[in-house]
Amino acid sequence: MWYEILPSFGIIVIATALPGYALYGIHKLVLGNAFRRGTDERWDRYMYQRDWRLTKNPYLCNGLETIPDK
Repeated sequence: MWYEILPSFGIIVIATALPGYALYGIHKLVLGNAFRRGTDERWDRYMYQRDWRLTKNPYLCNGLETIPDK
């Protein structure tokens, strides 16, 4: 009958959804922030590298006070 496909369907749905939800915990554990900062565009990569260089934490809000005086 048609209901015999429900266990297989449930396994497939869970197997495809699990990595996306697991990334929340992995990012929280590794990065200390639950959300990954997108670096798909070149400008975003520059800003990520700049923030990492200046504050060693690209997830904090950075303003002029974080730039060292020379």
